[in-house]
Amino acid sequence: MLGLAVDWPHFYVVNALVIVLGAVAAEVAPAAPMLALGFPALMAINATFFHVLPFIITKGRFSPGLITAVALFYPLSIACYLRAAADGALSTSVLIGSIIVGALLMAAPVVLLKLKEQPYFRQDR
Repeated sequence: MLGLAVDWPHFYVVNALVIVLGAVAAEVAPAAPMLALGFPALMAINATFFHVLPFIITKGRFSPGLITAVALFYPLSIACYLRAAADGALSTSVLIGSIIVGALLMAAPVVLLKLKEQPYFRQDR
């Protein structure tokens, strides 16, 4: 839908980094809840804008990751925010900040994929 040239090696690298990011987010959660909650925000943003919304816009055209987005990303994201709230770590500023962090994390690979097609970054000439 976005016209991004994503090949399997890029997909694997980005998803490996997401796994590392999840582990890091879990480790920093007590000290930096805004940064840690950026991870579930990233998952919810990814589910919404890269899987569910394209499925709706294309009137049912299956999007890889749609099942994972609905069955895992949404429930786990909600659970993380509910746990943070129960622990007293979720304030309005933490909520908003975590959504911004998640959006920036989601934007990073999109921007890099767009940049790689620019003449300056082309290595094939």
